[in-house]
Amino acid sequence: MELRNLFIKANNELESSSLRPRSRKINCKKCQSLISVSRIRKNNFVCPECGYYFPVRARRRILMLTDKRSFVEMDADLESRNILGFPGYEEKITAAIEKSREKEGVICGVATISGHKTCIFSMDSNFMMGSMGAVVGEKITRLFEYATANKLPVLGVTVSGGARMQEGMISLMQMSKVSAAVKRNSNKGGLYIVLLTNPTTGGVDASFAMLGDITLAEPGARVGFAGPRVIEKSLNQALPEGFQKAERVLECGFIDEIVPRSEQKSYIGRLLELHEVSNE
Repeated sequence: MELRNLFIKANNELESSSLRPRSRKINCKKCQSLISVSRIRKNNFVCPECGYYFPVRARRRILMLTDKRSFVEMDADLESRNILGFPGYEEKITAAIEKSREKEGVICGVATISGHKTCIFSMDSNFMMGSMGAVVGEKITRLFEYATANKLPVLGVTVSGGARMQEGMISLMQMSKVSAAVKRNSNKGGLYIVLLTNPTTGGVDASFAMLGDITLAEPGARVGFAGPRVIEKSLNQALPEGFQKAERVLECGFIDEIVPRSEQKSYIGRLLELHEVSNE
């Protein structure tokens, strides 16, 4: 090991200050209002004018939900490979790494939330739309196995377009693989909380995203399996307004509560506290 490496401080800040947005203004995608980035950040990345929820990177999401400097990442070195020799997959992975500044589409680790030690995974829409491949499935499975062995609750923050087509059946296998790990954790009495964000669809929605003991969602998040256009073409009819939005899914009984972004950390903290009390 080089001598200089002995003096490198461990980085638990999750996001380097050099990568944070400068003071500038951007247009809200919904209301088109020109708003300063600093104002949006202070408002939990929600438009202060119309309430539009801006997408949040996986590490920023962890920073928002966990106690300061408590997050320790696991399996950060795992990376996808072009197992099936799918044309152009290497280029897509490289582009995803550059866009997301991550090696894969999910970040896993252990942190405290309101003082409660918790395993957490957060998916990143900037990495191939949070698609689920072999590495995503492996990282989440390992996290559940760690939680089971150490009797820790799990918080999963989902955002995904579904299974990663470039990995074919190997990607689809992750649905049952992660679901089995969730079941083993449940059999040992482990708590699993899911926070659905926009969008949570495809194979992720059809597996571990909907297996939580408690299922929460952000306002307006799209939750469903197939996309609206696919369903409309299959049924040959228009879908009702608000179809697949979290509010409608809540009415159908698939979600327990819709929690605004500003309240998520305290809400999840109370759930973790209640779970600890119930186990005493």
